[in-house]
Amino acid sequence: MTVTSEHSSTAVAPESPAGAQASGSSPVRAGSRVVIIGGGPGGYEAALVARQLGADVTVIEARGMGGSAVLTDVVPSKTLIATAEWMTLTESAVELGIHVGDGHPSVDLGKVNERVRSLAAQQERDIAGRLEKEGITIINGHGRLGPASAGCGTRLVYVDVDGSGEEIELEAEMVLIATGATPRELPDAKPDGERILTWKQLYELTELPEHLIVVGSGVTGAEFAGAYTQLGAEVTLVSSRVRVLPGEDEDAATLIENVFKRRGMTVLSESRAQSVTRTDDGVLVTLADGREITGSHCLMAVGAIPNTKGIGLEEAGVKLRESGHIEVDRVSRTTAFRVYAAGDCTGVYPLASVAAMQGRIAMWHALGDAVSPLSLTAVAANIFTAPEIATIGVTQAQIESGEVDGSISRLPVARNPRAKMLGIKEGFVKVFSDNATGVVTGAVVVAPRASELIFPLSIAVTHRLTVDEVANVFTIYPSLSGTLGEAARTLHHVEDDDVY
Repeated sequence: MTVTSEHSSTAVAPESPAGAQASGSSPVRAGSRVVIIGGGPGGYEAALVARQLGADVTVIEARGMGGSAVLTDVVPSKTLIATAEWMTLTESAVELGIHVGDGHPSVDLGKVNERVRSLAAQQERDIAGRLEKEGITIINGHGRLGPASAGCGTRLVYVDVDGSGEEIELEAEMVLIATGATPRELPDAKPDGERILTWKQLYELTELPEHLIVVGSGVTGAEFAGAYTQLGAEVTLVSSRVRVLPGEDEDAATLIENVFKRRGMTVLSESRAQSVTRTDDGVLVTLADGREITGSHCLMAVGAIPNTKGIGLEEAGVKLRESGHIEVDRVSRTTAFRVYAAGDCTGVYPLASVAAMQGRIAMWHALGDAVSPLSLTAVAANIFTAPEIATIGVTQAQIESGEVDGSISRLPVARNPRAKMLGIKEGFVKVFSDNATGVVTGAVVVAPRASELIFPLSIAVTHRLTVDEVANVFTIYPSLSGTLGEAARTLHHVEDDDVY
């Protein structure tokens, strides 16, 4: 089977950490016991694969199946963003001949968040039901890695069930750590769950913030800042960098920042938050240069730290990086015997899709199935702003720096006929190709539903299709995807012997 993952500016998983060879030197046979600590995408996807291959599988999860991705992170945030997206549909109403009246749409945030929580809970039940149907045991509790049993090829796992403080002991031939990560907190900006919030705490709000100050302009900060602006809140985005989304394609980030400003957001670039404190009726954000900003609420979006403390990892021989992330190789092995790890706790790439693939790879490898090592070159990533930003593969910066010998095609979405019909004016498509072979090596799509539009280009990158092969595929007319084919056609290279 083929395994794909995505590009990133973060460090690539090492080929093989010291001692990792021992952790997977011989496959765990079907029928053996597999214990998974953490029920997020890395954990529950791994559980399904392990069960498919005949293992006796137990998943330990303290909060609910799906973990943070389902309960407080991906599912809730994208549900909120989907609601916010409806607020942008009237932007082109006048141009399209639609009269929207003198009033403006309003949002009942209490009902929005009630729906968000309901959908997250339903997804958790669906995942748990699927695992139980497959015969996977689910234990509600906190897992801790124990020592290896000498000469037996097994390892102990201790579980504090339901927070009772009393531990039960499990024995396993293989253990997967998939404990995820937690929002990073700053010493002088401690979240209180009421006015100073992490992204996990936003869904308890019952009223739209009058003025939301978002500290951090990475993916999480940009997504929430954009969503709350669309919902009608006054938003100030505090960015310590020159522009929002500093790790993304520069043209895409610049476009999104301009869209933010057009919609009324205040963006404070090169501004670092020093502290956040409560006031009588809101918050006070003090910047490093002495400026002060007052608002009703503050969202802290300054990264995440891995959940790797206090679960017996180092004592069991699992090597941690200085950041606290678990060191793994490209088949998810750690440095401890038959202990694997997947997801945000490894720091390979903070995406649910990558966590799930790491978990699957771990099981395929441990249980002796066919497996390809994780590659960070061919999984698409998406930022759910409006418009969305989808990326895959090689970046323009790599081509312009000379690191990669490639060509770039960029076409504006606004000239696409379907975009004109829909009133879409902002966005573009970039396609990158290898100069020697014409193979599609990367792409950037900035458009509504870019997360869907990137898929054909993901196929092209993954299966090494040339720009000519992509260009020779029929596209619907009119369709936004027609611009993908057009971008590929512009990269066609005519050789001298092709001309008659």
